Amino acid sequence: MERGVSSMPGKQRRRRCVVLVVVAVLLLIVIIAVAIGVSLQQTPEQEQFKDTFITRCERFKEANCPEIWKVFQQAYVNQDHCKVPAEAYDALVAAAPFTPPCNRMMFWSKTKDVVHDFTEKKDCFVTLEDTLLGEVLDGLTWCGKEGSDETFTSGCPGWSECVDNPVRSFWNRISAAYADVACGEVTAMLNGSIPTPFHPDSIFGSVELKRFNATRVKTLNVVLVTQDNKVTNCTNASLKDLQMELDKGIKYNCKEAPQSQINACSSDPAAPCGSCW
Repeated sequence: MERGVSSMPGKQRRRRCVVLVVVAVLLLIVIIAVAIGVSLQQTPEQEQFKDTFITRCERFKEANCPEIWKVFQQAYVNQDHCKVPAEAYDALVAAAPFTPPCNRMMFWSKTKDVVHDFTEKKDCFVTLEDTLLGEVLDGLTWCGKEGSDETFTSGCPGWSECVDNPVRSFWNRISAAYADVACGEVTAMLNGSIPTPFHPDSIFGSVELKRFNATRVKTLNVVLVTQDNKVTNCTNASLKDLQMELDKGIKYNCKEAPQSQINACSSDPAAPCGSCW
């Protein structure tokens, strides 16, 4: 009896230990399950960004989208997000080169909504954003971080925060590449509702215009989009500056076109492209 009495506390302690271990294991299982559940519910920003990239890319049937994604990432991952120069995208441009639609290439400055509403409704011109690289990344923000192979879409520097940020450098590089292949008659839609429709610091002024080469580009047609309260016209001083920057040998034309006229024309399937301004 004494042995029986004296042995009970040891058995109870062992039972308690077993119970505690079981509880601890169950608790650990619950914690892991919750963690897995949360991870399944939350899509990492890299996956969301990649999904958008690939989905848009696949609209272009001939594109090798996984390879283009891989080359694109190499430009900025594991990099200081203020130290990604335009040249970092050279390999990307080589992986998805532009096929120039001569006489149909449209450039723009401060008229994005008007231009893309027009090109969406009427198959007359092709903008940079209608090409594979332009469409895939239009409206998106991305950057990398030193020591990480991830793509981030938040916490990235703004357009003007640093010169060599991934987004700004990308648009500068592909704008240059698109302008490099410009050929025939080229059209540029500028904003006639502001005092300075041509600004030398815009992408059109600082990158694209400077790449137009007279051996390929024969004419630059400027369409000055105006509102009812017209601010500028084709005699604007900034447009004189544009002509001075233009490569010698390229003809220059300018037409003023009310936005209402452009909108009405783009909605009329029977209207020829040339009648819109």
